[in-house]
Amino acid sequence: MLFKYKGLDQNGKSTKGTINAGNLEEAKHKLRSQNIYYKSISETSQISFGSFTKKPMPEAMLSSMSKELSSYLGSGMTILMGLKLMEKQHAKEKKYASFLGSIKTMVEEGKSLYVALSSQKVYELPDFFLQSLNVAGQSGKMNEVLTSMSNFFSGQSKIKKEVSNALIYPLFIFIFAIGMTGFLVSFVVPKIVSVFEDTHKELPGITKFVIGTSDFFTTHYIGILVSFIVIVLLLSFLYTKIRSIKYMVDAILLKTPLFGTLIHNHELGRFSYILALMLDSGVSYAQAVQLASSTFGNEALKATFAAASQKVVEGNKLSNALYAIRGFKPNRNFLQSLALGEESSQVAPILFNLTKYYEEENSLKMAALLKMMEPVMMLVIGAVVGVIVVAMMLPIFTMSAGI
Repeated sequence: MLFKYKGLDQNGKSTKGTINAGNLEEAKHKLRSQNIYYKSISETSQISFGSFTKKPMPEAMLSSMSKELSSYLGSGMTILMGLKLMEKQHAKEKKYASFLGSIKTMVEEGKSLYVALSSQKVYELPDFFLQSLNVAGQSGKMNEVLTSMSNFFSGQSKIKKEVSNALIYPLFIFIFAIGMTGFLVSFVVPKIVSVFEDTHKELPGITKFVIGTSDFFTTHYIGILVSFIVIVLLLSFLYTKIRSIKYMVDAILLKTPLFGTLIHNHELGRFSYILALMLDSGVSYAQAVQLASSTFGNEALKATFAAASQKVVEGNKLSNALYAIRGFKPNRNFLQSLALGEESSQVAPILFNLTKYYEEENSLKMAALLKMMEPVMMLVIGAVVGVIVVAMMLPIFTMSAGI
């Protein structure tokens, strides 16, 4: 349990903060032992509520936290002093300040940074990050590991932003196309239809199709919208909650042209970087492989590497296990590079180089994909509008020819 307090320190200055304790009496005893005379003390509701809404810490925040703490340690400060300064600097960010306060309290009690981060109830932190800090604390490489982790999370956050920014224009075109088509079908077509009805002539098939589509959407648009939302939510629920469905969908995505390569490269690049980071931090090879295997977002690759990691624990090389195991295998380039690293005992350097290769290849493929998407979407829009125009103009031309 975490308690917040206000009071005076041994110098008579006002102080406030949080303290971790099993109950209220234990919290008071700890404050007295630290020569803090409290005026008020109560259990904080932020952490209690946060324990029910514990979400992963954003990568940008993880990067910022690692970088700040690393800079303080590099200047000669202790971890505790660095956490105190960080808590003051981020006092306006309530949830983050509460997170820092809970860690600071546990470190004040003599717990390691690893234990404090593992025990806090505000944010969910990656296992590989925690284990790397655990080993770094024992080997005295905390500053170096925090710097490496900061660079990694910063890179991941940057990639996500680049992808999001790159998709803004295609998404705008797609929404514009849907809106324009809906406007034509819902408002323009019905007005033109009234002209055709007065002629009492047989309409062309394409015109009947467009009119029927228009009638269907204008009559059942609420049901269509509700059905679309329900289907999306249902598919999302099935994908996230049922492992077999997620595995099937992820396996199909890996086999799709271009998109499959992008996903494959991204997943293998991230795995390579995380594994290399942990090996540089001093984590044992078997443990590092197990932790890195759990970070895959794609269930098909995750299942393959999870099974292979069990073979590594038994004493096998990861490259050999991946060659022998059944399931969705990584590409040959990755397997050959990994085998070379294991043979030469240079796994970390080779994996770092492999990560750069995958990043560069994905950047080129993403740029090519976006260039291809724009004309394709314009063609689709033109085709839809063209069909509607032809469907409306064909009866007019027929009537003019008859006259």
